[in-house]
This record gives sequence, structure tokens and C-alpha cells, in this order.
Amino acid sequence: MNAAAAQPSFFQRFLLPGLAFKAVVIGGGYATGRELAEFFLTSGPLGGLWGILLAMALWSLICALTFLFARMVSATDYRGFFQALLGPFWVLFEIVYVLFMILILAVIAAAAGSIGAAAFGLPDWVGTLALMAAIVGVTTFGTAAAERLFRYSSLYIYVIYGVFLLLALLSFGERILPQLAATPPGPNWAIGGLTYAGYNVVAAVVILPFLRHLTSRRDAVAAGLLSGPLAMLPALLFFLCMAAWHPEIGGEALPSDFLLRKLDAPWFYLLFQAMILCALLETGIGIVNALNERVAASAARRGREFPRRWRLALSLALVIGSGIAAARFGLVTLIAQGYGAFGYIILAVFVLPLLTIGGVRLLRAPPGQPAGAPQPPQGEDHAPSASA
Repeated sequence: MNAAAAQPSFFQRFLLPGLAFKAVVIGGGYATGRELAEFFLTSGPLGGLWGILLAMALWSLICALTFLFARMVSATDYRGFFQALLGPFWVLFEIVYVLFMILILAVIAAAAGSIGAAAFGLPDWVGTLALMAAIVGVTTFGTAAAERLFRYSSLYIYVIYGVFLLLALLSFGERILPQLAATPPGPNWAIGGLTYAGYNVVAAVVILPFLRHLTSRRDAVAAGLLSGPLAMLPALLFFLCMAAWHPEIGGEALPSDFLLRKLDAPWFYLLFQAMILCALLETGIGIVNALNERVAASAARRGREFPRRWRLALSLALVIGSGIAAARFGLVTLIAQGYGAFGYIILAVFVLPLLTIGGVRLLRAPPGQPAGAPQPPQGEDHAPSASA
């Protein structure tokens, strides 16, 4: 009985990493369609489609390599990963990640405020405060709590995007194929796909705490390759709907709200807005949990605990600072000016070292040598501070 309970399930080994990866990337803008408009629709409907497929392929490749390297060096958090990959220069990633995390939290806070105002007529600060409180509430209880949420929230997200596509096809589906055929791919579709993949692929190391169920190198490769499609499927479905209204939808702060008005299905409106808030919650939980786990692992190496009250304090500090940034800058400005720059920085400090240094080390590793699945710090259900 105990042995059976300890055996990781198919979901935990192959689907959970991809769903966690999706959770981190979805809420930073593509849940509302803003990222898709910024990085893909500018190259036209067909060019944007090619860019999305390119980004998906890159995500699968980088996730597979990241998961393999993490298992090889027994890294359970991003600090351990980059200490093995960059040596004494690992702190460069930490600086980039903290700044990037603040940006992402600011974006989802701004998006939550905009959704609350558009859907319910509430002041912007109400939606922002509600989302931030939910993020703090879940991350206080560690990775195990996040895993349980991702399992059910992902099902809801995929179902809602599928229903959205069906309604769009019934309502204005005749516009989609002509739009794809009308405009040739823009010259920058590959740059858009590369940039979008570049700054989002950091999620591959953010979700290292969720890899604790992998049992072999085969698991790592399979989970990594599945991460790209699992993360990009909602974006692909949504982009096809957006393509029907190119180019006017490109200037919308919330393309999702624009499309919902076109659908004219009041019964679906609140379901979709709830899905976006759920996606924003997933992203916030994923990125805050990564920093909590990094601090918890450092404390464990020193023989100390990282109790829930300190998780709560750290999570509060992060979301309050990001909420201030959200109030200072708008959603469109944050995405347009912040994301692009971080895309190139992430390529420099993560992707290129992984493809070169990490790739060489993986090739030199004896194929029959067990990788040694990383063991997380002590705690309930393997969450570092769940028992504190």
C-alpha cells in the first residue's frame, strides 16, 4: 500500500511538468491575448501562426535539456541548477530572475485589475488585491499545494479555451481562413517567435520543484518534449480566434474582451473571465513558489527550516512591490517595453549556456550512469516548509 502510494503516477511524471510550465507562461499576457498581439499578430495571421509553432518547438527542446541537466546535477531549485551551469556566475541569473519576477507579477496584477473593471465594474485595485491575496495564500503552503491547484485549474483552462474556439467558429469562423490566406507572413515572424520563446522559457527552471516525481532520463525527455505543446495549445486556439479580426484587435489592451463582445454570449463571458483570472493565479503561484523553494533549499543546506510564516512574509513582499509597479505602469506598456528586453537577457544567461556548457556535459555523461533523481528539502509531501 505504501509502496504503491509512493510510486509517481503517469500524471506526475509526464504531464505535471508541462502543466506547471504552462502555468508560469500563460498568465503573463497570453491569457488575455495581449502577448499574442504584441509578438505574433504584428507579423500577420499566418506569420504569427508560424511564430507560435516555432516558439512551441523551442520550448520543448529547452525544457527537455533543462530537465535532463537538472537530474544530472540533482538540482531541485534554480540556484542549484545555475551553480552547476554557470559556476560562480550563477548570481547573474538570480538578479535577472528577481527583476523578471517583479515584472511578471506587475503584469498579472495589472491584468487582474483590468478584468475586474471590465467584467464587474470594480475599481482596478480590487481585482489586483484579490489575485495577489490568492497567490500569497497558495504559496504559503508550498509546492504540494501548487501541484493540487494546477491539476484542476489546468483542466478548467483547456476546456474553456476549447469551448471558446467552438463558439468562435460558429460565430465568425468564416473569417479565419481568409485572414490566414490574405496576408503573407511578415518578415519578423521568426524574431517574434524567438523572442517570445526566449523570455518565457525561463519557466523551465522556475518549475524545477515540480520535477521531483521524475524517475529516469526517459521521464525527463518525455516530460520536456510534452511541455511545449501543453503550454502552447491554449495560445494556438486563442490566436486563431484573434486572427479573424486582424488588424483591429492588435491595439486592444484586452483582446480577450474584444472577442467576447464579438461572440455576444453573456453566459460564457463570466466563465472566460474566471478562466483568465485562474491563469493569472497559476502564473503568480509558479514564479513566487520558485523563489520560496530556492530560499527553503538554502535554509535546509544550513540545517534550518523555512517556516510558513516566512513563506507568507516573502510572498507578501513580492506581491506588494509588484502591485505598486502595476499601478504605476499600464499592461500594454509593461509587455511592450519590459518583455522584449528580458527575452534577450534570458537567452544570454540561460539558453546559450544550457545549449553549450550544459549540452557538452550531458553528452559526456556516461549513458548508463543513473542520474540520481533530485531529492527536495524535508517537509510534508516533499514541500520544503509544509510541516513547519
